Amino acid sequence: MIVVALVVFYASRSLFQGLLLTLEHHIPRFLGALGAGNMGNSCVCRDDSGAEDNGDSQGRQTENSRTHIPEARSHPRDPVRPPRRGRGPHEPRRKKQNVDGLVLDTLAVIRTLVDNDQEPPYSMITLHEMAETDEGWLEVVQSLIRVIPLEDPLGPAVITLLLDECPLPTKDALQKLTEILNLSGAAACQDACHPAKHRNTTAVLGCLAEKLAGPASIGLLSPGILEYLLHSLNFQSHPTVMLFALIALEKFAQTSENKMTVSESCISDQLILLEKWTDNPDYLKRQVGFCAQWSLDNLFLKEGRQFTYEKVDLTNIRAMLNSNDVSEYLKISPHGLEARCDASSFESVRCTFCVDSGVWYYEVTVITSGVMQIGWATKDSKFLNHEGYGIGDDEYSCAYDGCRQLIWYNARSKPHSHPCWKEGDTIGFLLDLQEKQMIFYLNGNQLPAEKQVFSSAVSGFFAAASFMSYQQCEFNFGAKPFKYPPSMKFSTFNDHAFLTAEEKIILPRHRRLALLKQVSIRENCCTLCCDEVADTELRPCGHSDLCMECALQLETCPLCRQEIQTRVRQISHIS
Repeated sequence: MIVVALVVFYASRSLFQGLLLTLEHHIPRFLGALGAGNMGNSCVCRDDSGAEDNGDSQGRQTENSRTHIPEARSHPRDPVRPPRRGRGPHEPRRKKQNVDGLVLDTLAVIRTLVDNDQEPPYSMITLHEMAETDEGWLEVVQSLIRVIPLEDPLGPAVITLLLDECPLPTKDALQKLTEILNLSGAAACQDACHPAKHRNTTAVLGCLAEKLAGPASIGLLSPGILEYLLHSLNFQSHPTVMLFALIALEKFAQTSENKMTVSESCISDQLILLEKWTDNPDYLKRQVGFCAQWSLDNLFLKEGRQFTYEKVDLTNIRAMLNSNDVSEYLKISPHGLEARCDASSFESVRCTFCVDSGVWYYEVTVITSGVMQIGWATKDSKFLNHEGYGIGDDEYSCAYDGCRQLIWYNARSKPHSHPCWKEGDTIGFLLDLQEKQMIFYLNGNQLPAEKQVFSSAVSGFFAAASFMSYQQCEFNFGAKPFKYPPSMKFSTFNDHAFLTAEEKIILPRHRRLALLKQVSIRENCCTLCCDEVADTELRPCGHSDLCMECALQLETCPLCRQEIQTRVRQISHIS
């Protein structure tokens, strides 16, 4: 379980290959350290020479976590080496680490998990071990609520990451958690005075709603928890609390019975008020407005309310994010220029316009300052959201990461000299296909040109981006003036692209599904594209419901997950 969790974690950080090498070197030591007892009772230790009492250690950890962010903004980060495991024959005994310290350690190290030769995150392994038992899982959840600071932009993402990697809670553990939290409308009013705890509680509920399914999710949404989340949407709450309460309600609504329960609470009336924040200059309120509008369009429909796509003015927009070239859980605004991820996966999107020659430029406004990889990608760049691969994680794309201060290419990273980005920053992206170079800008300050990607691709580039959990940004492809246009002559997508009125429409998901049900599909069509004839057999498994074009894009069979060794076109299907 530990090894599997680590693989998933590092894949989400674009380090899958590096992790395999690291695990090959460290697995024997892991097994030796863990083989003596149950995972839930494992002891996490440090040297006596550097250890202090738990209370002092926790205070120091909290203080360090608060001072870490400003330092990271002004200086490139050095890799953080996790503590060693186990104890040699001549080493002194070590004291047990507290859960709060492990959570803060994970939060501190999350930005530095970028080098292939780094050791696995020690704190995360240990938290995963603890969560193997009901008692340990409850300790981890309560610690996440208690110690994640409000001001850290990666706090909610770490909550999601840790809970997503932990084993599914048992029914007894969930029941015990609801008893411990004792949530209600009155509790929401009390927690309003403690916004960090309030935000973390709503974030935990959202993660559990996404992780659980069916009866477990229905059982978790008790009247008290529903009341707690609805009261958290009041204007007396901190905007970040409102945001994560709304996200939690969205995730509970993934179960149809919960969706009906939430809808009957008249949530849409409050969402209509929050929707007015979509263009708020306060970027936190803007996120609330975005999610409120998305929920009204996709989940909690209000009778008599016009869908946003029906009234948005798209007259001057000729290039936008492509709602047909996007991973499954990314939210795209009705005008097609703003995107947000609230899933636990790494969601990606390309724009609608492709360039083959010339010099091109676009800008992105940072709305959240967490992990996003934004840049350029060809059609050959693959979106593997559940494996954690996005833009910059293959040889056909290159991306700028302003949170971790990195440039990504082919799943490898190198540091850049820009400070960490923050809300409201403008990132510029210049593609010069004549000189075969990409240049990234932060508020007009440019980095040295990047040229690695041109060894694999020289044309067919799209603007593209990948988003970690709870991240959002807005694109400008030239429909409005750029804030920091480069000095060299360039072209914009909006001046050269063209979209029909129908191509500009980004339908709510329920309407898109309704249209798909009306499409007539031939009996012998490919089960993926539903367009070409299914004329290809996959071997060795023998499944044959695909066309050759779709089969060539797959590495494993979509039905049995067996690796594809050869693809054979069946002669009987060729006219």
